[in-house]
Amino acid sequence: MQVSRFRRPFITILVLYFLLLSPLVSCLSHGEITASGDHKNIKETAHKLSSQMISYISVHGLLLWASMGLLMPVGILTIRMANKEEDGKRVKFLFHLHVILQMLVVLLATVGAVMSIRNFENSFSNHHQRLGLALYVAVSMQAIIGFFRPRRGSKRSTWYLTHWILGTLTCVVGIINIYTGLKAYHNKTSRSTAIWTILFTVEISFIACFYLFQDKWEYIQKQGLVLGNNNNNSPQHSTPPSNQDQENAITERDNQKVVLPQPCAKPNALGNLFD
Repeated sequence: MQVSRFRRPFITILVLYFLLLSPLVSCLSHGEITASGDHKNIKETAHKLSSQMISYISVHGLLLWASMGLLMPVGILTIRMANKEEDGKRVKFLFHLHVILQMLVVLLATVGAVMSIRNFENSFSNHHQRLGLALYVAVSMQAIIGFFRPRRGSKRSTWYLTHWILGTLTCVVGIINIYTGLKAYHNKTSRSTAIWTILFTVEISFIACFYLFQDKWEYIQKQGLVLGNNNNNSPQHSTPPSNQDQENAITERDNQKVVLPQPCAKPNALGNLFD
């Protein structure tokens, strides 16, 4: 199987990705994950957390926010824009941008996962950690599926359906997991996350509106053209003539009257006989 020039740099990135993944696997193999069944109240846990640990949690949250909450949705928007473009250069640009954004998603998610494994107690006893593990597996599979994109044909439809469904589900679940992560951050540090929740909700709402607007933009343009044509074809109302115009029209009409010749009188039959 020959590897195209376009795929070579991305396969190199994929190898680097698995090299970054190796510390995570080594941590699992050496049993560095410690189960914690000890439930403490919020104040006691926050008191025992060091400032360095809080910084680790914050960086982990920001990495996954940028990965799952920003770059992945924007990458989906770019490939949808490419599907609606007709210019070949713009299609290539948007496609390459989509690939770059999704690779950044994988790299940032990998760094965030390694930070979580090395520094946090991952007992996988809550929804955030379970969803995070499932998302990491899904993102890895999505990257591998994207690399081996087949040519257009019978197999392309199956690949496209799988890639589209997995990518959409991963994006939606990733957004949900960011909300659970904000809640977990509040539980660990007792710090308010209201402002972050509002900002993230505004960002996702804007992306969702833009996503829906993409489907309706072509329809809106067509409606504008139809309405414009109807306005051009509509009859124009002429202003009523003034009194002077009416008088001039009547005078002109009278001047153009044709006087019809009078019919000749019939001759008297008796007169003709006696003439």
